[in-house]
Amino acid sequence: MLGGQYQECFVRGLFTFGILDYNEPKFTPEKFMHNDVSQKITGLLVDWNNGDPKALDQLMPLVYDELRAMARRNMRRQVPQHSFQTTDLIHEAYLKLAKQEGQTWQNRSHFFGVAAKAMRHILVDYARSKQSEKRGGRHRVELSNKIDAGANRSSELLALEDALKALESLDPRKSQVVELKFFAGLTNEQTSEVLKISTESVKRDWRFARNWLLREMAGAG
Repeated sequence: MLGGQYQECFVRGLFTFGILDYNEPKFTPEKFMHNDVSQKITGLLVDWNNGDPKALDQLMPLVYDELRAMARRNMRRQVPQHSFQTTDLIHEAYLKLAKQEGQTWQNRSHFFGVAAKAMRHILVDYARSKQSEKRGGRHRVELSNKIDAGANRSSELLALEDALKALESLDPRKSQVVELKFFAGLTNEQTSEVLKISTESVKRDWRFARNWLLREMAGAG
């Protein structure tokens, strides 16, 4: 476990770099788009469920702006010298989505949640490969005012990923709330729509999950 001063510095660093920052602007499509577009998206997802190979290609133009906003949000958390651009992340996410097998698409909200998870896994895999190349594995994260922020973002992303997996085994719904709010950038109302729970439940889950994850990440440093 970390000493009190070091733990405080670690947690402060997470806020500095946008990790689990509750007040960061959220991705907010207009009520998940207008009803006619939303219904068209849901129809295409149904077609995709039924094996229509053209459904995904028809779907992408309708959701591209939202995926781009999601990708930009995620890329802002990465190191400045990251080799991915926003379009690269969207393309890689598209490939992951195209390979989904056995996925039963419910609606457009569900689609955005799965897309957020795909982007998360892409960035985590990238961070792991880069850390392995540079250091031969994970290393202790130490954040202070004298350390360059960019050099530690990969470590923080991996620490968050490990903590999120631990939370998922403890309480899957709270893990989903973090995934939707942090990675997808959804509001409390949009998250409640995806998970079919009340907004107050989302807020409670987020408060618990955020504090739990920060403690877990600080304790693993």
